[in-house]
This record gives sequence, C-alpha cells and structure tokens, in this order.
Amino acid sequence: IFEAIKKEKQEIGYYNLPFQDTTHIKEYAKTVKQKDIAVIGIGGSTLGTYAIYRFLTRTHNFDKRLHFFESTDPIDINSRLERLDLDNTLFIVISKSGTTIETISVFKYLYSKVKIDKKNCLVITESDSKLNDFALANEIKSFEVPKNVGGRFSVFSTVGLVPLAIIGVDIDELLNGCKEAYSGYFEQEVLYNRIMTKARFMAEYKHKFNNNVVFSYAAELEGFNKWYVQLWGESLGKMDNDNTHQGLTPIGLLGPVDQHSFLQLIIQGKRDKTVTFIKIKDFADESRIPDVKLKGLEELDYINNLKFSELINHQADSTIKAVNDLGDIPCDTITIEKVDEFNLAKLMFIYELLTSVVGKFLFINAYDQPGVESGKKILKDKLKKKN
Repeated sequence: IFEAIKKEKQEIGYYNLPFQDTTHIKEYAKTVKQKDIAVIGIGGSTLGTYAIYRFLTRTHNFDKRLHFFESTDPIDINSRLERLDLDNTLFIVISKSGTTIETISVFKYLYSKVKIDKKNCLVITESDSKLNDFALANEIKSFEVPKNVGGRFSVFSTVGLVPLAIIGVDIDELLNGCKEAYSGYFEQEVLYNRIMTKARFMAEYKHKFNNNVVFSYAAELEGFNKWYVQLWGESLGKMDNDNTHQGLTPIGLLGPVDQHSFLQLIIQGKRDKTVTFIKIKDFADESRIPDVKLKGLEELDYINNLKFSELINHQADSTIKAVNDLGDIPCDTITIEKVDEFNLAKLMFIYELLTSVVGKFLFINAYDQPGVESGKKILKDKLKKKN
C-alpha cells in the first residue's frame, strides 16, 4: 500500500502542494483593497477555505471578511448579499471545471446586481475552462487550478490559498503544517504508523464499523467537520475493482452540544461506529465561569472560577472515558496544540493522506466522483429541455 501511495504522488497533485511557491499569491493579495471578499463556489471550491477561516476568525482579528455564496437557495443568496458593501467587495469565482451550474447561476445573479469587472473580480479555475475564457475576454485576473488536483483535495492550492492570503492568513504556515504531515508519513515516522494502522482497521472492519464519527470539541472546528464529510464521503463511497459497492459514512459532531443528542446513539446504539475525538490543547482564551452565587443553584458552585477552555476539555475527556470504558467502540483522540494555521493545516493534510490510504486498501479510486457526475448530467439535460 505504501509503495502504491508513493507511486501515486507522480499523478495525484495534492501530495505536492505543500512545496509550491506562494510568492505570486502573496503579491496579488497585497493589492486587494476591498474589505468584503465574496467567494462564489460550491463543495471543494469553498469547504476547505471555510474550514480554515472558521477556525481562525476568532483569534486572528482579520480586517477583511470572507462571505461564502454556495447555495442556490434564493433566501440565502439575498441574505448574504445584504451583508456586502457592494462598493467595497471583491468577487472571487471558483470552479475547477468552469461550468458548475450552482456557481455560475449565483455569479450571474450577483453580476446583475452590481457592476463586476476586472477591478472587483477574480477567477480561479483550470486554464482551459469556459470560465477562464470569460476572464480572458474581460481582462479579469485569474489563478489556475492544477488539473491533477481534485476539488475536495484542493484547499491548499490556489482555491484556498488565494482568498485566505487576501484576508491575511499566513499561507506559508498552512503549507508548513502540511509539510510536517507529509514528512511524518512519507519518512515513515510515528504518523506513518498511525495512518496505516487506522486505514487498515477502517478497511478490514468496513462492514461492521461503517460509520465514522469525528467528534470535535471546539466550535471553531465546525467548518472542518463539513470539509471532512465531503472528503470522506465523496472519496470513499465507490465501486471497487470487482464492481462491489463500498462506502464509509462520515458523521461530523460538535462537543459538547452533541453530547446531549448523538452521544446517546453512540453509547447505547448499534455497534457500527468508530469515533475520533478532536480536542484543542490551548484555546488562547482565559475566560472563566465567574464566582457568582445563584440562589437555588448553590450545589453547582464547584464550577466557579473554572476556565471555559478547561471545562470543554474536561467534558471531552469524560466522554472519551465513557466510550473507552465500554470496550467495544473503536475510538481514538487527536489533540491540536493551538488555534493557528500550522496545526489546522497539519490536521487537514493528515485526513487527506488517511483518505488516500483507505482508498488503496478498499481497491477504489478515491479521486473521481461518478455518482455525483450522473446527477449533474440529469440536471443539465432537464434544464436544457425546460428552456
């Protein structure tokens, strides 16, 4: 399996993204004066960027804001549009193929509402796409998406790095986190053993434990959970070499909120789930539960003066122990050192590697999405007939 992964690096582009030169991206980012950045895309074009932005927003105090236009829900489109200062907005259109119906539909709507031209628009797409033709025809700046980098693996390409650099994220630190994960795996250090062991377990117990829960104990990881669901589901729900249906179902939970709902199903429900807990060691926040006496609630005074960061990690540890004590639920824990670019990117790149390795164990192509493509074709045919 490891030899197959090493060979795959020659064809699959995401493996090599940590080593790219980011100079041209950072130089462009410095020229952007707009404060509102509207990112128009869907799926792999936005989920990774949102995951990183959501993770860093509270601690980094960016002076620019990202707005994500992903849905064709008209109420959602217009509510997001109302949050923009249209005279101070950069519109970034992201579509690898350049013909994504949802993305182009939303872009056309925004185009009808405000004058969009080379002064306030940026395109990120493949070099030979129809969207790039539009950019060239209108002298709009464009960044290329490498053909050998699939959408759900593209967050560390121009797809994610450009909008993140514009708002002030340290994209070199993102790539440094990826490099550490890359070297830890390919140089066969501790991370190699973790990934290979976990991937082999997932493959060998695919019928018994076919639901894979990520239980993230930090609101900042809500975007990561969404990104994981796409990465895992779209990559591993496939037909294998023998035309047998394969699939591992991703489930993203947030602690402690989902302790009061989904945890019941984990603890006493059917034994068909693995659970990975994700914790943050240092929240860089000293907020405490105040030493307030509430009449009638005196029995809870033992929580007074406790840091919220300590409370949430105690909650995580208690849940982890409750699951481990049962002895029949496969469980592991990942601890993120702190809320920064390096540590989140390392986590995300580890999950990309894990996805690729599981795909190899399952004898599937983790990089195509024929199930999604069939739905797209039906939609296009339906809309053409309607019009």
